[in-house]
Amino acid sequence: MSQLTFYLIQLYIKWGKRKMPKKRKSGGRSKGSKGRSKMVQCGSCGAQVPRGKAKRVTQYKSLVDWSLGKELRAQGAYFTRQRVDKYYCISCAVHRRIVKVRSKITRHQKY
Repeated sequence: MSQLTFYLIQLYIKWGKRKMPKKRKSGGRSKGSKGRSKMVQCGSCGAQVPRGKAKRVTQYKSLVDWSLGKELRAQGAYFTRQRVDKYYCISCAVHRRIVKVRSKITRHQKY
């Protein structure tokens, strides 16, 4: 074994592999230290995304037509609304402007 090879092996053992820079403290997820999270399907592109990484959008859909509901509400009627939760992957959420791209300074600000 040559002297150069020995030196390179020693450097590798001492410093280990180089790590990629960490962009976000959370790793882009909201799961904390819960282990593996279940997968959900993106509502736009159909990709399988971890639930802690996906963006959830909640919409309320009325079961009654708008014009009919307006007349019945004027008479004092109440309607139940159906809650629809959709999950989006990050690229689709950025495309639909649910999530905005932020600079490094604004990412690190608390509130």
